[in-house]
Amino acid sequence: MKITERLSLFCFACLLAITLQAGCTDTTNTNNANTTANTNASSPPASPSPAAANLTETQEPQRIRDMRGARGEQDAASPALTIREPRENATITNSTVNVRLDLGGDLKGYKPMKDPSTGMGNHIHVILDNEPYEAYYELGQPFELRNVTAGKHTLRVFASRPWHESYKNDGSFQMVTFTVQGGGNPNQPTTTGSGQVMSSNRNANNANASANTNTNANANASPTREGKDMPSSTAGDVDRSRPLLTYSRPKGEYAGAEADPIMIDFWLTNAKLTGDGGQYRVRYSIDGGSPRFIDRWQPLWLTGWTGGKHSVKLELVAANGNVVDNGGYNSTTREITVVK
Repeated sequence: MKITERLSLFCFACLLAITLQAGCTDTTNTNNANTTANTNASSPPASPSPAAANLTETQEPQRIRDMRGARGEQDAASPALTIREPRENATITNSTVNVRLDLGGDLKGYKPMKDPSTGMGNHIHVILDNEPYEAYYELGQPFELRNVTAGKHTLRVFASRPWHESYKNDGSFQMVTFTVQGGGNPNQPTTTGSGQVMSSNRNANNANASANTNTNANANASPTREGKDMPSSTAGDVDRSRPLLTYSRPKGEYAGAEADPIMIDFWLTNAKLTGDGGQYRVRYSIDGGSPRFIDRWQPLWLTGWTGGKHSVKLELVAANGNVVDNGGYNSTTREITVVK
């Protein structure tokens, strides 16, 4: 074969190889592009995650210090409560339970009442089972629990300041257990006489009840105050001789000046924290984040909240780090809403 023919064949072979390689490359890129396009078309864009709260402890805000200073001696009061109704271990044969409290102690001018101009004032926190509290401002007015479900219940009360910080003196906190026979409709919430929801009763619903029934029951429920849309309590019997943590704040919706900082507050029974010379600690976490600890029984203020919903979990733990069992009440989670 002549040199010129060999050269022509060689050039032709090279040109063919380049063409084939280019074709394969183009096909692969096209397939990849189509695959990417199909994937993007079938998968909606990821929703942005809500901004996480980077919380730090801070001092009591100036607005609270101003309110405290304007109260005179009241802040040093030692209010003592007595539960007249319901009686300890009482059996109540209808679904309406009357709550009647007496107030005594070294009051120094402390008196529950609501200022109509501010909507604030001294009050009593009333807690049914392990649900969020309802504020009781006028002890001379009836306080009813309506549509209480059948079974055993726990009622806890303690005195509070206008900004919901509890008084922590002996006698302020009281608790009774009672039993309701022939209770109310478990598909409807337990409310106060004014319609404030005390318990959603979701766990009291029959296990075979339809989801539609529960939805309709919730839709027909009375409007709640402070965004108190809570899951039903899962706690059981409380042993009054054992350590007990009663969750108080935060609760509901926070807006304006109240949205940052926000106070954590609680009541302790039969327990002393390590910073106060005891052996227990209160563990808290926000939005399922890393746990932190409270070692003194006093309000804790946290700043850095972002707008939206947040979960707050409080637990009473022993020296070994385990939650102290007492009917399930010593580990409580609440959902709050911060409006910014």
